[in-house]
Amino acid sequence: MRALGAGATAILSRMNDLPIGVFDSGLGGLTVAGEIMRTLPHESVLYVGDTARCPYGPRPQAEVRDFVLQIGSWLSRNHVKMLVVACNTGTAAGLAAAQRTFDVPVIGVVEPGARAAVQATRNHKVGVIATSGTVESGAYSNAVRALDAGATVFSVAAPKFVEIVEQGLHMGPGSIEDVLADSSDVFLRPTFYDIARDYLDPLKRTGVDTLVLGCTHFPLLAPAIKQVMGRQVRVISSAQETAREVREALAARRSLAPASNVARHRFFTTGDPDEFARLGARVLGSPIPAAKHLELVELDSIEIPPLRPEPAADEPTTEKGTTCS
Repeated sequence: MRALGAGATAILSRMNDLPIGVFDSGLGGLTVAGEIMRTLPHESVLYVGDTARCPYGPRPQAEVRDFVLQIGSWLSRNHVKMLVVACNTGTAAGLAAAQRTFDVPVIGVVEPGARAAVQATRNHKVGVIATSGTVESGAYSNAVRALDAGATVFSVAAPKFVEIVEQGLHMGPGSIEDVLADSSDVFLRPTFYDIARDYLDPLKRTGVDTLVLGCTHFPLLAPAIKQVMGRQVRVISSAQETAREVREALAARRSLAPASNVARHRFFTTGDPDEFARLGARVLGSPIPAAKHLELVELDSIEIPPLRPEPAADEPTTEKGTTCS
C-alpha cells in the first residue's frame, strides 16, 4: 500500500477535525450529544434543536422525514463529518431517506438501542417505551427482530413522560431526578408515579427483562423508571448506545479527531436561543455559553437533494411485535 503524501495527510487531518452534526426536535437530543461529548472528548459537536416544531411524535411520518432532510441538509452545508439523528421519531421516519441523501455517515438512535437490548435480554422479551410516532412506526420491533428473530417486543407509547421532563426543566435548578425525589408538591410526585405505573405495569405483566428508553427525553427519568420496573429489568438508554456506535463508526473510518484537537461545541435552535441555552444546560449537565437562532424560513428554503436509488428490498418478514395497552 502506497503511503499518503504530506498534502493528503493534512487534508485528512482537517476532515477529522470537522464536527459531528447532531439534531433533534428539541432538548431531548442533548442527552445523546452529552454522551457523545463524554465518550469522545476531542470531538466537536454542532447541534440543532428544532424546538419551534417540537414535538415530532404526533406529526405525520412524511412531515417528520422532511424535517430530518431539511436539518440534515443544513448541517451538511456547515461541513460535518457525520450526522446523528438524535430523535427516535426522526430516526423512524427519516433515517433511511437521510442515508440515501447525504454523503457522510448517518446514524440514528433506534438500532443502537435495539442492539443493546438484544444483547442484554435473557428471556427474549423486550419492552420499549417511546412516543406515539415511534411506537406506531414499528421501528424498534423491526430493529430487534432483524437482530433476533426469536425476540418479542412489547411497546408502549408514553407521551406524558415527555411532558413531565419539559415541566421539570422549567421548575428551576437541579436535575429532573432531584425534582422528582425532593419535591414536596403533592401534585408532582404522586402524579408521576401514577402515570409511570399506568405505562409500565402492562410491560411488567408481560415479563420483559429488558426495557429500552425509546425517546431521548426518557434517560432524564431513568432512576424513577428503574424504581417502578424493579431491579430485575435492565434499562437501556439509546443515548449511551448511540455514543458507542458513533465512536466505533468514526474509528472504523479512521475519522476520529486527534488527541490534540480542542473540542468546540456550537448550538442552534429554531426556538428561543436564551431559553434553549438555559434549559439545555440542565439536560447536558454543563453550561451552554450561547445558542444561536436558526430561522425556519431558512430551513424551509433548502432544496433537498434527490435520494439515491433504493437498493433491492429483501424478502418481507412477519413482524413479531406487540403493542401493550
